Amino acid sequence: MTSANSKKIHEIPFSVLDLSPIVEGATPAESLQNTLDLAQRAEACGYKRFWVAEHHGMPGIASAATSVVIGHVAAGTSHIRVGSGGIMLPNHAPLIIAEQFGTLESLYPGRIDLGLGRAPGTDQRTVRALRRENRSSGQDFPQLLDELRGYLDPDPAFGFNPVRAIPGEGLNIPIWLLGSSDFSARLAGNLGLPFSFASHFSPEYTLPALKLYRQSFQPSKSLERPYVMVGVNVVAADSDEEAQYLATSMQQAFLNMIRNRPGQLPPPVKDMDQLWQPFEMVAVERQLSSSIIGSPETVKEKLQQFLDETQADEMMVQTQVFDHKKRLASYKTVADLVRDKGESGS
Repeated sequence: MTSANSKKIHEIPFSVLDLSPIVEGATPAESLQNTLDLAQRAEACGYKRFWVAEHHGMPGIASAATSVVIGHVAAGTSHIRVGSGGIMLPNHAPLIIAEQFGTLESLYPGRIDLGLGRAPGTDQRTVRALRRENRSSGQDFPQLLDELRGYLDPDPAFGFNPVRAIPGEGLNIPIWLLGSSDFSARLAGNLGLPFSFASHFSPEYTLPALKLYRQSFQPSKSLERPYVMVGVNVVAADSDEEAQYLATSMQQAFLNMIRNRPGQLPPPVKDMDQLWQPFEMVAVERQLSSSIIGSPETVKEKLQQFLDETQADEMMVQTQVFDHKKRLASYKTVADLVRDKGESGS
């Protein structure tokens, strides 16, 4: 998809997705402090947004109370946008989300993003515990979304709604739809909303979903033209070899998910072949096939290739590295590459 008019990586915003990883031997408290530290460094490095994601019952992820974490991050930063990547709307009453994000927007005006997904973000037993009597399967996501948007932006054409979101009503909180397949791509296009695709764990569907979103896009008062953000796993280090070593923590995490044994983020290993079977290696590598791992030169080249393929308007970087300092260094390397208008702008 490369052309003379292709975008260059220094011409688009870059953002951060943080899963608040709990590494082996650490606590959620330490992970949440690391999240704030990363957000402060990301702000200093020039990243546009800092998003956290809703997961439940995951031993290696500390961001279950997503709205609370967003408040924690926004309070400790000054101008970076902070939001959800995402809130799993079927897990919640739309009124609760409108109130929570209305409160966040009231506290940190002009800085809050509301990214919404329809997956549960957990296993079915935890879903039942979360939703209690609500047996939503996610198929009613469009209706839940309409209800939520109605609380934030009441439309007199639909008559008076006695239920009101205070805070929330009348506030300008950008809503994003998140997806890993075609459902949310089409819905985001039809509604004229920005769309964020989970390329970092669903690479095979990236280009079809982006094409569908762009083809189905209808201008709205929220957005005049399609706006795409793609998630990408990036592990940057001084050399390709060191980056590949650091990335084995992420590979082990996905391997544990495939085995249905999620755990804390493990330290890197020298040889993954000692841990996985050949069919498991294929499964992990397929799921992580869009990951960008290497030295600054390698990362720069592959980021540009990915941008050429997707023509994204923004990239959201997700880095799963065991050592917090090396994780910070990886994000700084990406920021430095994006600011560099040398070869990437040629």
